[in-house]
Amino acid sequence: MGKKLYILISLFLLLLGTAALAGESMPLNLTPGVTSISHDIYELHMTIFWICVVIGVAVFAVMLYAIIFHRKSKGAKSAQFHSHLALEITWTIIPLLILVLMAVPATKVLIQMYDVEDEELTVKITGYQWKWHYEYLEDGISFFSNLATPWDLIHSKGPKNEDYLREVDNVLVLPVHKKIRFLITSNDVNHAWWVPDLGVKRDAIPGYINEAWARINRAGTYYGQCAELCGVNHAYMPIVVVAKSDQDYKDWVAMKKGGNTQAEADTNKVWTMQELMQQGEKVYMRICAACHQPTGLGTPPTFPALKGSPVAIGSIEKHIDTVMNGVSGTAMQPFKAQLSDVELAAVVTYERNAFGNNTGTLVQPLQIKTVRDGKPLSAAPAPSAASTAPVAPAAPAAPAAPAAPAAPAAPAAPA
Repeated sequence: MGKKLYILISLFLLLLGTAALAGESMPLNLTPGVTSISHDIYELHMTIFWICVVIGVAVFAVMLYAIIFHRKSKGAKSAQFHSHLALEITWTIIPLLILVLMAVPATKVLIQMYDVEDEELTVKITGYQWKWHYEYLEDGISFFSNLATPWDLIHSKGPKNEDYLREVDNVLVLPVHKKIRFLITSNDVNHAWWVPDLGVKRDAIPGYINEAWARINRAGTYYGQCAELCGVNHAYMPIVVVAKSDQDYKDWVAMKKGGNTQAEADTNKVWTMQELMQQGEKVYMRICAACHQPTGLGTPPTFPALKGSPVAIGSIEKHIDTVMNGVSGTAMQPFKAQLSDVELAAVVTYERNAFGNNTGTLVQPLQIKTVRDGKPLSAAPAPSAASTAPVAPAAPAAPAAPAAPAAPAAPAAPA
């Protein structure tokens, strides 16, 4: 028995050592984070963890002692009794005190987590399948944040960097040392906005707004993820928060507001087929390929193919309406609010000329703006013929013809 006990203890110590080494190479604990809330949550977690460790060690020590020194082979006989009032009171009072000891700091942290008053900045966060929309209520800035890695790269076996599933096209930029209030909701199904370093995790529920807050103490980049199963591409819904100094944040706000003027200029510009196809491919791979596949073959019947689709090679009006307003009762969601006029024009043009569709037609951003304003597509200014034709290489310039001699001026008529 002594040899068996020695082996058992050795295996137990080996297991503890392996767990310790694994913990160093692969951190599994909560992060202290970069906000006061995340730090308080971490400290509360560690306090309760060590209380549980002490209780576990005490309970298993008594169990091991009884198993080893009061085993049947040593002639031990169990005591026979029906009740022990003092013992029952003891093992009721002690756990109660332990629970109170844990409940008091937990309640304080919980109250602090929901104290969203005196905020200095408010950001509304809306979950979509499968992206996030951020709206800075005081500054009038809003944008969508999508997974930046193209879908064909995600599903290929080519080289990727370690963050290829955490990179987004538009990051959430926040100032440090300011209390930021988050209003979290959803446009379609349940999501959950979770950034461990901020100590924030709130459900995003359609028709309901949850509140949270954070005061970031250190500039840097912090990653998160949707933490609620929200559909087939739930795993591709990352969150990236970039915390900046106050001056850098103000510069970013000014830059974003200046972008509105540029967006208006881009809408009024007449785009070439080549420009729209290049832009449209980027939009398609970022937004549409998740369902319709990078090849345009889709996964029918849920996500129909675009290659040879009656929509993609048929009426432009119907195609634009489908992309902008979605299709009720299907997985096709409306993209009117998610994409700009340029992006909508580009992706419709791309779908009509990629995958072998080759319709030769294009849509200008100004046409999308016309439809967005509630007018028929025919009311939009017609693009010039040069803009609708594919871009061809420029021909060499012909030699200039000699200038004709100027005709002699006619004599002035008498007054």
